[in-house]
Amino acid sequence: IMSIIKAYDLPVEFPESVKKAINDIPDVVSEKDKAGRVDLRNVQMVTIDGEDAKDLDDAVSISKEGPVYHLGVHIADVSHYVTEGSALDKEALKRGTSVYLVDRVIPMIPHKLSNGICSLNQGEDRLALSCLMDIDEKGNIVGHRICETVINVDRRMSYTSVKKILVDNDTNEIMKYKELVPMFHMMEEVAELLRKKRFARGSVDFDFPESKIILDENGHPTDIKPYDRNVATKIIEDFMLAANETVAEDYFWQDMPFLYRTHENPDPEKMRKLATFINNFGYTLRLTDDLRPKEIQKLLSEIEGSDAENLISRLTLRSMKKAKYTTECVGHFGLAAKYYCHFTSPIRRYPDLQIHRIIKENLHGGLSPKRADHYDAILPDVAVQTSAMERRAADAER
Repeated sequence: IMSIIKAYDLPVEFPESVKKAINDIPDVVSEKDKAGRVDLRNVQMVTIDGEDAKDLDDAVSISKEGPVYHLGVHIADVSHYVTEGSALDKEALKRGTSVYLVDRVIPMIPHKLSNGICSLNQGEDRLALSCLMDIDEKGNIVGHRICETVINVDRRMSYTSVKKILVDNDTNEIMKYKELVPMFHMMEEVAELLRKKRFARGSVDFDFPESKIILDENGHPTDIKPYDRNVATKIIEDFMLAANETVAEDYFWQDMPFLYRTHENPDPEKMRKLATFINNFGYTLRLTDDLRPKEIQKLLSEIEGSDAENLISRLTLRSMKKAKYTTECVGHFGLAAKYYCHFTSPIRRYPDLQIHRIIKENLHGGLSPKRADHYDAILPDVAVQTSAMERRAADAER
């Protein structure tokens, strides 16, 4: 692992200036910082993550009034502590993203923040930026509000526990979390609606089983297990996608400087090659000048369960362009989304932190022309830097 870290020139230590800066960061949220925020501390909400996650940057809440569901996605307000131009900010931009290697995480911001005051730990008051969405019974997002909030998470849940409750009907888990069980059922309902809606417009879901590598105390691998996406991971995924799209669309129409997550249409030449290749297996891809994500989605469902599934789906993924960060909103091909951004993980991704600042400034009376010019000037570089760092991290992880 160390040789990979060196080969990719991944930063290990934080510079002195950052170590100094974190001494001034409190361990608890002060009353002064809570002032003027929407108080959601009495709203029932949970975090749902992997067992070993320590940087919890998203909490979710749900309720229903008549035919309308109220979905809350509450994201750690990291930008409250990592301010623009500070030592912490400069280092975070340089790193661009946290890197998750087999036996360690190289964090974008120091653990004192990422696992401390910025982590939405159970039973602690935390500052958040919340995207509150109203969703009708067809899965349409019919209204939303983005606001600064103060929250207090009721329970830290794991994907495994939620799956035990929803899929396995495990009596012990159901008893253990009985006050939350109705909420999990409602979450499953809403996620299902959102997913159906996304699927109907052609969103492509590459469902590769990821692997989790089990190490002994000396760091030698002893086992490789499939890390499965289950009902709970999908619920969180669907909710995060909904918040990311909602925020992107809102800021697109407000015509503000912003950072979008962009996935361009595939290169026609690569698609032709793919079509020729899969023809040998008896599958076809209808090629038009304007290829729709739905075509790819159709192919993936056709090959599902076949011997060639793994090969063809990986090749299809390889034939696509890589997603990146841009200041123009040109849409996300894979998600079949017109508007998309990364809003939900500011602890581990710089673009999310960057747009949180713009959103907060906008909530506090709007961007002055001078500030808009400032963002217009810095965002293209941020987009290039964070896209490059994301690629470096992915290569190192691979």
